[in-house]
Amino acid sequence: MIQRIGRGRTALLLAVVTASSMLVSGCGDGSGGTGGAGDSVAVSLITKNSTNPFFVTMQQGAKKAAEAEGVKLTLAAGKEDGDEAGQVQAIEDAIARGDEGILITPNGPGVNPAIKKARDAGLYVIALDTPPDPADTVDITFATDNFKAGELVGKWTAAQLAGKPATIALLDLFNDKVVSVDYDRDQGFLTGMGIDTADRKKNGDEAKTGSYSGGSYAIACNEPTQGAEDGGRTAMETCLTKNPGINVVYTINEPAAVGAYKALQAAGKTQGVLVVSIDGGCDGVRQVKDGVIGATSQQYPLKMAELGVQAIKKIANGGEKPQVTSGLDFFDTGVTLVADTAATGVESITSAEAATRCWG
Repeated sequence: MIQRIGRGRTALLLAVVTASSMLVSGCGDGSGGTGGAGDSVAVSLITKNSTNPFFVTMQQGAKKAAEAEGVKLTLAAGKEDGDEAGQVQAIEDAIARGDEGILITPNGPGVNPAIKKARDAGLYVIALDTPPDPADTVDITFATDNFKAGELVGKWTAAQLAGKPATIALLDLFNDKVVSVDYDRDQGFLTGMGIDTADRKKNGDEAKTGSYSGGSYAIACNEPTQGAEDGGRTAMETCLTKNPGINVVYTINEPAAVGAYKALQAAGKTQGVLVVSIDGGCDGVRQVKDGVIGATSQQYPLKMAELGVQAIKKIANGGEKPQVTSGLDFFDTGVTLVADTAATGVESITSAEAATRCWG
């Protein structure tokens, strides 16, 4: 049983998430989160935002698992990517409600002290998708191997270039904070391309020119997108002003990729440009089919959320805690490259097959 601080059912039923930045709902059997006999286990899922299809799918997966497991689930989210204050409030609410555990996709290091407070209060905290820095801020992380996800699209890109010079736009998540999913994907992509990275936990410090595995490269820009379509479009427009000859566009996620493609389209520069991304949502898979995105790495948010709810239920009832995947500091929920043009030596599935596994 997870250690608890004293809280009554009446307090739980009166607890309300008051932060205006939160999206909150509940499901389960409606009993309080005391974890005792006759009571359901209470879990909070706190995502980065409530609009990105990835996080919407994660919420759906958590709801499905909560209903199956008889878990009382509360959903909360920041107003947007990077909203640390909103997530901190949601963590405080989970502590006050008496939840047994929290599932969270951290918006940045600003949430770390609140996570520590929750763990000190006896809540079991699992990060989903985005490992915090340091990783032991939470009890465990269930996530895609984001470095591998970036590496897969990088290898695919290098193979497609077939020795041609690469002029690269790197459309990242942030430029004002450090988040592991951001640097893991970016640095994984460069590594897959065969480009030396300086500090694997820092974007933008690699040599701006040099050699990749097939030829020469030049990095035209590192621009933030906030993981959004409009951010991707603005970032790509900025990059094109710096170098109109860009022929490789790496994007942090598929909404940013769509925005980048629209900027290329408006500038009349889609011909011969490889746009690659990471997510594997149903819309992104359609973009691969339509030729907007050349390749994407598919991850599985439904699985992350379902496993997270099940793990906290199990721990609250005295079961074993989950263990990290061998060789990693998190539990790997898998990643698959999606591309309709295969690359020698890079295992992938087609968009048609990916459509049977996609989400959103």
